[in-house]
Amino acid sequence: MISRKSQGTMISTSMLSAVAASLCCITPLIALLAGSSSVAANFSWIEPARPYLIGLSIATLALAWYQKLKRAKISDIDCDCEIPKKYSFLQSTTFLVIITIFSLLMIALPLYAKSLYGNSGSKPVVKQAPITDKQASFMIKGMTCESCEVEINNVLSKISGITAYTTSYAKGVSLVSYDPGKVNESEISKKINETGYTVTGYKINNSTIGKDKVCTDSATKSCCDKKN
Repeated sequence: MISRKSQGTMISTSMLSAVAASLCCITPLIALLAGSSSVAANFSWIEPARPYLIGLSIATLALAWYQKLKRAKISDIDCDCEIPKKYSFLQSTTFLVIITIFSLLMIALPLYAKSLYGNSGSKPVVKQAPITDKQASFMIKGMTCESCEVEINNVLSKISGITAYTTSYAKGVSLVSYDPGKVNESEISKKINETGYTVTGYKINNSTIGKDKVCTDSATKSCCDKKN
């Protein structure tokens, strides 16, 4: 029969695995609520292990339920003369139901995380931007779900000079329209990098420019030719 310690271990393992599986989506939400973007991408390295963590969480939950139902079945056939054992709330079926619901909500977090951000969505880039505006696609490393998109968009919305933006975690790209007289690509990259995600490069007018090739006021003509 399952011991109190064993059940506690299984429940703890299931909860921690479920939370860890979606940690890369939880941290951007916490960062947004806390008003800080510096920790948004700190746990993106966990994403490759997500399928294994989900499997561990579900397996431990299944075992806990199996032991719970098995114990109930044994109790039904016990002699009536035996005094029924009393179990604490932490060993009750109600508590196991709560843990099961919590774990499933954590596992499914990437599917509904975007709705938790309210109106912090994209301001779409229009096809015909103002003549003075420029458009650039920023290649970003570390995005793993829609929560990451919203965090990037939240940062872009606070940059003066940016008129429109849209981010795709699946493509790893943020498409940004901006007034070059108010903000440049280097400044935008810096703000995105402050979230913990990494801008690996950006594309302007069908030309890819890496971080080490950003044009400045003192840039050579060959560099500017790549940009225009």
